[in-house]
Amino acid sequence: MIVLRDGESSALSGRSAVVGIGVFDGLHLGHQKVIGQVLRLAELRGAVATIVTFDPHPAWVLAPERAPLLLGTLDQRLEGIEALGVEQVRILTFDQHLASESATDFVERVLVDEMRAKDVVVGQDFRFGHERTGDVALLEGEGRRHGFDVVAEPIHGGATRWSSTVVRQALLDADIEQANATLGRPFALRGTVVHGDARGGDLGFPTANLELAPRQLVPRTGIYAGAVRLPDRTWWPAAISIGTRPQFYDDGALLVEVHVPGFTGDLYAASLDVAFAARLRGEMTFPGVPQLVTQIDLDVGQTIEIFKKFSNGASALLE
Repeated sequence: MIVLRDGESSALSGRSAVVGIGVFDGLHLGHQKVIGQVLRLAELRGAVATIVTFDPHPAWVLAPERAPLLLGTLDQRLEGIEALGVEQVRILTFDQHLASESATDFVERVLVDEMRAKDVVVGQDFRFGHERTGDVALLEGEGRRHGFDVVAEPIHGGATRWSSTVVRQALLDADIEQANATLGRPFALRGTVVHGDARGGDLGFPTANLELAPRQLVPRTGIYAGAVRLPDRTWWPAAISIGTRPQFYDDGALLVEVHVPGFTGDLYAASLDVAFAARLRGEMTFPGVPQLVTQIDLDVGQTIEIFKKFSNGASALLE
């Protein structure tokens, strides 16, 4: 997949494109519908299947005090888009200059001059341009003027609204089932393994402590069952702890820790994808360390059983 940033030209620039536009944070089922339509029309037209997206998230420039935490890193977003079969992604740097560009100027500069769009696919509630004055109706009018068609995909799947907001709220409510249903796959955090205080190892359950990219959303505190993709791309069961470890600290920092049953290698500095399948319980304190160890052992056993339910391991769940 070709990835273009500002100032870069495409090796496919001689061909027209079918373009899908959006932030695509989380790449949920609604986003997948948009991309699926892009792929269908591109094949029909003999055009380049192209996604135009933004980095950083526009809200972090326009209203940082209200900006949402993100459901994935830019790399996760790009990998997901590529896996769906897109040929080209144009990443627009969202800054004050882009924020001040009118909707019509955006259409002419990006969709007409740069992308040579034959079709443009967006969600029904798509807004763009200075002060979000552009909408689907304006885009359709510009399409008639410049010679491209517009397709607006619905934002609801039956009774469920497909949106990044729905996923975020579900994760904050510890409703992993709702979050994963809206995403169409398990929510996954990507982080780098850093050194901790080895507390888990002392208890007999060594953990990988994850450092996340800035502005990433972390699910509600608690103990979760899931899966982790190791650097060799294999999937293993993962017992995930999100919390402050109240058993040992009165005011500890929020940590994301992952225990990988059966794994004995060194993961320090590795990048891991940690997928969430189910919430097992909330964060708790116990009368003593022996009771804590007993509960952790039960958590790990549940995690292994949940992992086994997927016919092809975690890869079937995720991919």
